[in-house]
Amino acid sequence: MKLVQKKQVIFKSFVITISLSIVFFLTFASVQRQQRKKTVITTPPAPTGDLRIRPGYNSYEMYIQRQLDKTQNPKLRQIWMTRDWDRKINVFATFFENLKHENLLGNTSKSLCIGARVGQEVAALQRVGVADSVGIDLVPYPPLVIKGDFHDQPFDNNTFDFEFSNVFDHALYPSKFVREIERTLRPNGVCVLHVALSRRADKYSANDLYSTTPLVEMFRDSELVRVKKVDGFGLDTEVVFRKNMMKKNNRRR
Repeated sequence: MKLVQKKQVIFKSFVITISLSIVFFLTFASVQRQQRKKTVITTPPAPTGDLRIRPGYNSYEMYIQRQLDKTQNPKLRQIWMTRDWDRKINVFATFFENLKHENLLGNTSKSLCIGARVGQEVAALQRVGVADSVGIDLVPYPPLVIKGDFHDQPFDNNTFDFEFSNVFDHALYPSKFVREIERTLRPNGVCVLHVALSRRADKYSANDLYSTTPLVEMFRDSELVRVKKVDGFGLDTEVVFRKNMMKKNNRRR
């Protein structure tokens, strides 16, 4: 009888040990899966070497928090909404008016400003008559700016006639940034980017661009319209693309 009881105790201990091991294994595996989801796979450099991703981001959450550190900075937001408000709207209004003269933008163009912060670009578009305009940023600023991540725009395919951005340097995944622009642009739609080539962007930037070649390579569904020098609040080059008419975009939300 004692031998039988001893065997039962050993068997129960064995079952408990196996059960605990299985639970531990499943928990560990789940944590590992979640960790892999959070880990950022470093974007490879462009073939030309003229687009370089800045190191230091161990997860996408870390990258987003870094961007929020700037966007939510109360001192900066106060400056953007007061001292810089009229000055930037005036500059952007002149810029958009020139694009209208070049037939790259029209009053009926459904327009998007990417990384719009408090929406000076959107206000400038509306001032020059482009009423159907909106901005996206990680932090919304109604009614001009809605919440959105430019790596995954919250819009359907072929939504906009015109998209503008001066925050390309803040993209951790530049190819995703470009793919989302091309996905949401309508055929024959225009994208205008202001970028820095001859100077390094600010400390919140996630990449450094040294020529327009990587941009041309990434805009696979579009044609380069022109490149010119500008003085755009620390950015020195304007690059314009037009989405091809015949290219069908099969990516759907």
